[in-house]
Amino acid sequence: MSQFSADDEAELQSLLRHLLKSVKERISGAPSVECAEEILLHLEETDEHFHNYEFIRYLRHYVESVLGSVIEKETESCTSAEGQAVGSGQDTLVQTVTRKTRESNEYKKMVQSLKNTMMVVVESLINKFEEDQMRKEEMHRKNQHEQHSSHYTDNCSDSDSSFNQSYTFIKQEQLQVIAEKLDPSHPKEVRWDALQTLCCAPPSDVINCESWTILRKHLSAALADPDSAMSDKVLRFYAKTFSSSPLNITREIYTSLAKNLESDFLSRTMRIPTLTSGVDISSPDAARLLQKVRLLNEFQKEVPSFWIRHPEKYMEEIIESTLSLLTVTHEQSLRTTGSEKALEPVYFLAMLDIEATWFKKWMHGYYSRTVVLRLLEKKYKSLIVASLQQCIDYLESCSVYNDSISHVQHEQLIGTIRRTLYTGMELEYIYFVHSLCLLGRLLIYTHGRKLFPVKVKNRKDPITLMDFIVMLIRIMYKHPNITISGISHADSLSPTSLVMEVLRTLCDRKECAIECIYTIPVIESLLSPIIALLKGKQVDFNRAETTLTHVADILARIATTERGLSLFLYEENNSSAEGESISAAHVIVQFTRKLLVEKIPALSESTTLTSLKGAFIFVCRQMYNTCEGLQVLKPYGLHDSIVQAWKKASSLSERVPTPVPGAISSSATQDLQNNMVWEETLLDNLLNFAATPKGLLLLQQTGATNECVTYMFSRFTKKLQVSRCEKFGYGVMVTQVAATAPGVVALQSSGFVKALVLELWSVLECGRDDVRMIHPKSTPMDPIDRSCQKAFLALVNLLSSYQAVYELISKQELPNKPEYPLREMPTSIIDIIDRLIIIDSDAKIHSLFNFEQSHTFGLRLLNVICCNLDTLLLLESQYKVSQILLNTQKENVTETSGNQGDFIIDGLSVERNHILVRVNLVGGPSERFLPPRALQKGIDPYPWPMFSSYPLPKSYIIEVPKKSASKQDSEICKFLASSKNSEKQTGWLEHCKKQFCKTMMTKPDAIRGNVLADLLEKIVMHRSVSTSECFFAATDYKAVDSSVKNQSLSSVDKLGIQISVRYGKYLNLLKEDSEQDLCLLMKHCKKFLVQQQAKVKSSLCCLQGGYPGYDWFASSVFLIMSGDKERALKCLLRFSNLLVSAFLWLPRLHASIHLPVEIAESGIHPVYSCTAHYIEMLLKIEVPLVFSAFRMSGFTPSQICQQWLAQCFWNYLDWTEICHYIATCIILGPDYQIYICIAVLKHLQQEILQHTQTQDLQVFLKEEAIPGFHVSNYLAYMERLEQTYRSMVLTDMRNIKLKIT
Repeated sequence: MSQFSADDEAELQSLLRHLLKSVKERISGAPSVECAEEILLHLEETDEHFHNYEFIRYLRHYVESVLGSVIEKETESCTSAEGQAVGSGQDTLVQTVTRKTRESNEYKKMVQSLKNTMMVVVESLINKFEEDQMRKEEMHRKNQHEQHSSHYTDNCSDSDSSFNQSYTFIKQEQLQVIAEKLDPSHPKEVRWDALQTLCCAPPSDVINCESWTILRKHLSAALADPDSAMSDKVLRFYAKTFSSSPLNITREIYTSLAKNLESDFLSRTMRIPTLTSGVDISSPDAARLLQKVRLLNEFQKEVPSFWIRHPEKYMEEIIESTLSLLTVTHEQSLRTTGSEKALEPVYFLAMLDIEATWFKKWMHGYYSRTVVLRLLEKKYKSLIVASLQQCIDYLESCSVYNDSISHVQHEQLIGTIRRTLYTGMELEYIYFVHSLCLLGRLLIYTHGRKLFPVKVKNRKDPITLMDFIVMLIRIMYKHPNITISGISHADSLSPTSLVMEVLRTLCDRKECAIECIYTIPVIESLLSPIIALLKGKQVDFNRAETTLTHVADILARIATTERGLSLFLYEENNSSAEGESISAAHVIVQFTRKLLVEKIPALSESTTLTSLKGAFIFVCRQMYNTCEGLQVLKPYGLHDSIVQAWKKASSLSERVPTPVPGAISSSATQDLQNNMVWEETLLDNLLNFAATPKGLLLLQQTGATNECVTYMFSRFTKKLQVSRCEKFGYGVMVTQVAATAPGVVALQSSGFVKALVLELWSVLECGRDDVRMIHPKSTPMDPIDRSCQKAFLALVNLLSSYQAVYELISKQELPNKPEYPLREMPTSIIDIIDRLIIIDSDAKIHSLFNFEQSHTFGLRLLNVICCNLDTLLLLESQYKVSQILLNTQKENVTETSGNQGDFIIDGLSVERNHILVRVNLVGGPSERFLPPRALQKGIDPYPWPMFSSYPLPKSYIIEVPKKSASKQDSEICKFLASSKNSEKQTGWLEHCKKQFCKTMMTKPDAIRGNVLADLLEKIVMHRSVSTSECFFAATDYKAVDSSVKNQSLSSVDKLGIQISVRYGKYLNLLKEDSEQDLCLLMKHCKKFLVQQQAKVKSSLCCLQGGYPGYDWFASSVFLIMSGDKERALKCLLRFSNLLVSAFLWLPRLHASIHLPVEIAESGIHPVYSCTAHYIEMLLKIEVPLVFSAFRMSGFTPSQICQQWLAQCFWNYLDWTEICHYIATCIILGPDYQIYICIAVLKHLQQEILQHTQTQDLQVFLKEEAIPGFHVSNYLAYMERLEQTYRSMVLTDMRNIKLKIT
């Protein structure tokens, strides 16, 4: 059947004709022949009915009949040989058979026969098509008059019929004849006939013909023809061209139409409506204009999506013709001058596209935006001038537009009644909306803003950017009181909504906000009604509450950014109610406080007052959730005002009677819901005080901590955002709260700790219930699998501070059950320690599905939390962690007969070995060596010795380099030698500071040993006898050893003493019998401090007795004094009188009588609420990248700095640097404690940024020492910090004895 008969050819011709008819719509819509070919080539991919066409079925049957036997034969030959398989790297069976079939003679004959036959079939179809076309043209001429009348019925320029006409290929000679026939001098029938023929021609042929210039001129004339049918026919041609032609063709049509419209407005023949008469869209002239403008506008909105694929000159022609049309003014027209102002083209465009969507799309892409802005700047700036003038005119006659706005809103947004007449006032408002949208879009872009200032008529000075923004704010203030009930979006075209959209957009873009919003005049304009209300004046605008809510929205957006916040806090250009010059922050917080106590008469009767209060509290919140903002707002006691409002709202909720069916009206239910929303809003805003250390103390003072944390937990479990202005979730806030004892207690009572533990157990042991297990989980390669990483970091954040650990586990025994059911899940931190960390029984091992992975997780967690020395002592004293790990190591050996076996090296034994070395060795980065927790490649994967009993192998102990004794001829030694009666020498202290700084800069190693001890002793003595230097009243304490010998020390203290003595001996500072002296010193300190401890009423565990941690500062002083107990005790007793003792010596102010009762009962130490607060504040200013890294990690600088300071940098700095830290703070002032922390974080900047990327910042900061840091290297930097911040920081440090407000 390889040859076709005549019948076969006839059948193929019929089937092919049927196929082409089926895809006619696809082909006729193609802009060119090439596109039509592409459509046919890819028909199988795009047409779901492809295989159902009879032509395709016929071809398939033909191929099968010719090649079927060939395919079967090749298939058999490929599979007949035994052992011959098709594998990877070989052709598949199908590919092999296909290749051999295509190489066969049968295939080649079939292809040639099919090709010859189809050529005959296609040629026959073309001949028949030409014959049919000639007959159609003949019939068309005979019936043209009947057809002529039928075409007058539809007057829509872009109706569907214009897109459904077939194309006729016309020769150049025919187009020339058509162009001649379209001449206006010819009769209407001749022109109509020419138009009919032209509409059937492909637009590409028309545009590219030699007669296009004449055709374009005659088509423009036809558009202006009084006969609407004639102009409608041209519009149909234009519409069809727009919809089916490429840009090189449509831009000709577009520019032609734009020029035609421009001539309409400039000529005398066209009757253009005036503002006085308005626009009646039912009139033929107005309808024709609107049709033309609508066609332009539709193309304007579509063309940006594809003009980038064409030469820029095409786009430039379109843009320029548009701007040329829109800048036509009534002064340019040839009409007779009169009092009536004829409407300009921009009015008609605004009627059809009131929000200037076309301009927004043109400005969206850089490709078109540059052209638009260049043309506006060089040739068509009058469009900007006119738009700006319209906004000015609206502002000056704002009250006249009441009815206009109402009508426009109804017509644009509701459209319930079809109106035909738009009045002059409505048109002016429509133009105003269009102008405002256009200018608002212009301000977004840098070069758009460069078009300002703009000179307008009747104004001496040009309008600047700032002037325009202020003008917008004034428009918002003066907007009419329009309310359309039942329509939620009816206000979207009101001046307030339009202005708010512009202002929000500018606020959300940094560069725009800097140039347009963050300026004094704009802030003053926003605050002007607030200042007026504070002064007791009435504001001159309607709906004051709604407008002020909008103002609060903009103020909140400004306060969210660093630049805006700084402007609010420090620019004092606003006048207070008392006439003083104050910053915007003071104005806002004063207004917010007055709102909360309802002391503003002009607003007290408002039903929307609650929303207004919430909006302004939110503005304040953007300030007080930062350290610098809280510093400014703190004196106003806003937290007290908010908590009073919350208590009032809570009491109202409690007084609601029990619902009875039919007893409560819908209004009462709505009031109850509104009150509950208000109550949650207040809690949410109170909670945000916890974003900073000092703010957390203020929150604790309100007594609403538990309620706020419970509210936070409810949102945290739903994974809700903190607010619309926050980029991150509640991670940072949870960490901040967990840094304090009352905070972690609130977290536990809210259920947060339990939820965290359950989530951890789910991912670690259970896996997700909603995941269908098709394949078994892969064995984790990392010590902590990525699925558990988030839970691990959350636990590290929770247990980072000693206060949190103490509240969660102190005086609690481990369950140690004989059996753990597999379905029993842990619910507390004690359970985590019992099940994952201290695994000392077979029952615990058998209770874990993933023993190695889970125990590794527990050991890693133990390693991190033991970096806090107080936490280590607590775990060691309560659970004997070290001994349990040693016993486990002893059991983890190979079984041998007789001799002790070798240690088995696996992941768990390596982890235990690392922890045992870490908890037993104390020292800075160059004083101890910690074995790595990863195996090495090679013969010996773990060359470091393992052990199962103390003392440590010597390979882990780094020998202290022997330093030569301090030369007594150094300047600092000579100075001390000459200062025998320093307390009686005037100016001695300043001279001492200078000498100390000089020595630190030049020979820092000279300040150590006896020199350091003498220096500290003299400086403390000098300050303790000076009334100006003594901060705490001197206490008469008799240091008699016999009085404290019988006093007992806690197990934590005993372990701390052992570690301190071991470290002192390692440093060659202590003798063998120094432990007894350090015990006596600790007993004296405890007795001395207990005498100054207030009796507080608190449920916190840390306040039930003395300081719960170990006194690392006293131990440091003991080591500095080389184990001289008497000398150390005298120094500490004198030191206790100084302000610096409150911050260096943490037990000094534990529940102290020197603190206000409220702060003593809070359990929050000044080192956290003051020092840590200023560390975060200064870090944000001085090292912003590090501050941002902490925010992104969900960790806080206050957490790690609190740990560093509590243990005097033990394990983080070498002993010399610890001594320099203590000496610097005592000699130069307590504020240097803050500066040193800033210097340390600055020193670690690169590592912090790197570990932020690897998402283990908190682990790095806790586990790793601080290598390469020397206090002396950063002394100059710290002196600069002192000059900038001392007055603020030191003042607040001195205020710790004052009651917090």
